[in-house]
Amino acid sequence: MAAGGFCKLPNGTVVVALNLPRPAADGPGGVRVLVHAANRARALTRLRNLGLRAVYLRGNAAPPTPDEITAVLHHPDGLIWRTAPDNGVTDLTIELWHPIRALLRRPTPQT
Repeated sequence: MAAGGFCKLPNGTVVVALNLPRPAADGPGGVRVLVHAANRARALTRLRNLGLRAVYLRGNAAPPTPDEITAVLHHPDGLIWRTAPDNGVTDLTIELWHPIRALLRRPTPQT
């Protein structure tokens, strides 16, 4: 079960954060995905529409940090990811945030 959480913003929208396993082709580890949407259901629908069908949010064990909220609000798509740390501690020195299309992009076969 993936850890995740949400934070309701003053304007009524939400930011949902999910720790998901990395796609098998990309190696071990996980990713932290942030979604900005009108409500929790729409945030999960955005991810499901991108092909992440088995995404659920149960509880609020790992809500987004203020820095994560700022990052997703400043991204034009409102949907970003980065590698999740192994120890469960959010460390801003890990790597920069990436647009979701970079995670879902399939590697091209080399000839």
